[in-house]
Amino acid sequence: MTSVRLFDDEGPAHPVVRDLRPGNRMHGIRSKVLTLILALAAMAGCDVLTDAATRLAYDIEAGVDRLGHEPDATYSIQHTPAEADECSGPYTVQLDKVGALILWCKDVSGNTVASGSTTWHSRFVDTPQTHVLDKAAGTTLMIEIQRRNGRAVVIDAH
Repeated sequence: MTSVRLFDDEGPAHPVVRDLRPGNRMHGIRSKVLTLILALAAMAGCDVLTDAATRLAYDIEAGVDRLGHEPDATYSIQHTPAEADECSGPYTVQLDKVGALILWCKDVSGNTVASGSTTWHSRFVDTPQTHVLDKAAGTTLMIEIQRRNGRAVVIDAH
């Protein structure tokens, strides 16, 4: 019998033995619950564990993948947070020249209700100039990138 000897508050004189064999009823229930949790997490996808800024950074990464490798190639990245249930109201985006990306979700009064930041995108794209953009609810953020000296560079954001 596979078991584990635990002790209750009374110490070693009062052992509590748990049967951990695979056929044990509680072991089977725990395994099924764990499997269900893992399956639900997999079906939900990674977006559950990320914020709006990180999802924008993923869109930038995908845009850089679509950008041609030839010099001066350009590509327009489009991102609408409301479509992904990220920000239903207005939002502000900051693409910082030091490599930070910050996104603030706001309510109709302009109060920040959620925010997130990341530097993930800076692995793929350079931002030589800081861009701070206030966007209305449901509007699309456009980020223009260009291939310069082998690197993707943000040339405009609006």
